[in-house]
Amino acid sequence: MPPRTSQDAEPAESPAAPRPALRVAVLADSDTRWKWGALTARRLTAEAAGDGQDARPVEVSGLLLRGRATPTPRQLAEVGEVGIDAGRVREVTAVEFLHTVRDEGFDLVVLALVGGGVQAMLHGIAALNLPHRPVVVTGYVGVVYEKLADGLLLRHGADVVLANSAHDAERFRTVYEGVGADASAVTEAALPFLGGAPYSPEEGRDTVVFAAQPSVPASRADRTYLLRRLVEHARLHPRREVLLKLRSKPGEHTTHIEELPYQRLAQRLPGGLPPNFRLVYGHMGEVLDRTDLLVTVSSTAALESLHRRIPTAILTDLGVRETLGNHHFVGSGLLTSWDRLDGGTRPRPDTEWVAGQGVAADGSYGTAYDTARAKVTALLDAGRLPPLAPYYTPATAPGYLPGILGRHHLAPDGTPLPGAAAPQEPGRVRGAVRETVRNAARGAYRHGVQRVAPVIRRMGDL
Repeated sequence: MPPRTSQDAEPAESPAAPRPALRVAVLADSDTRWKWGALTARRLTAEAAGDGQDARPVEVSGLLLRGRATPTPRQLAEVGEVGIDAGRVREVTAVEFLHTVRDEGFDLVVLALVGGGVQAMLHGIAALNLPHRPVVVTGYVGVVYEKLADGLLLRHGADVVLANSAHDAERFRTVYEGVGADASAVTEAALPFLGGAPYSPEEGRDTVVFAAQPSVPASRADRTYLLRRLVEHARLHPRREVLLKLRSKPGEHTTHIEELPYQRLAQRLPGGLPPNFRLVYGHMGEVLDRTDLLVTVSSTAALESLHRRIPTAILTDLGVRETLGNHHFVGSGLLTSWDRLDGGTRPRPDTEWVAGQGVAADGSYGTAYDTARAKVTALLDAGRLPPLAPYYTPATAPGYLPGILGRHHLAPDGTPLPGAAAPQEPGRVRGAVRETVRNAARGAYRHGVQRVAPVIRRMGDL
């Protein structure tokens, strides 16, 4: 047989064309929800962005819903590594966001908003009547211990409603099925901000951290009490480092309004502050790296601490009450008081309780989002999706839904109200002036909430 010539050779296969990028939008309304949304987007698209033959680039657009809690650049920088450049994140109104969804052809939208914001965006996206709408995901940043039915029904209609634990997933489905709504969107995952090395005590280190919360407790008397006990604990144990971990600096907003910042209360505390007591900011994970006891009223930092097996205490000094959120920890074995902590008590967590709370202390965190990721991937591959169908409609909630949508300048059918601002072209002088005015107005609003409103309330109590 004669040898094959180059003309006889089989034609080489041409390389496959690269797959188009998976386009993702994260819309958030606070610093913590931005972190949740960005991390969730990365986790749910990790398979698409992998190294396999079907891998495709993932492009994430960060959008902040303009409002009272819109994070500052410092807050964005301090939320920790989320895989998105904070400099590329931009502010939008609800109507501008909907225009962006219409014009940019996103494949996946993560709504990291309060319930009312989620509901408004669901109706707004539905009203766009897109030929190929994006997959819509929403959920919660942490533990759901209040407004369970209200918050859940406002999130109904998303393709995926993430539950942060088996306990929450069961409760979520019960609420949806109890009102006759489809519960198939509920998907179990885990708490979002877990990570870091397991706790390991260090020779010579003894650090107690109190994780403060912006709105729990709410009264000056209760907040002053907690601060005083923390300072007294530092004085009782002069060799122990006692840290007050704060969420924000005065004038900044987080997910919740903080009318009585601990920083200001500390300035007025009689006797000043002992040398082993400090106020700290920054990423909670970095603070936990050097924590030997985490103390809080009900912060989700307690669950981050449990994930890392750090000794954790939930205070009962102000009672165990729904308004404080510490009722969520009934059965955890963590409830205790400052008196007991001063005496050296260290609570021991109940292992069965911990197992149901999504903290993955058993090392299963690496696979906690597999089910959610598979569901999102299946939806992305499904082609055209059915229209979004929230439980609340003008027929089921005619006295509730219009007000929720109206706050975002949307009509009851989800379309923008007449006069709602349309996006300005970049570089236009008018747009720049409008942005300057908005920033000034937002600063004035924050000043009113932080400084003026508390004074007016106090005067009203006289």
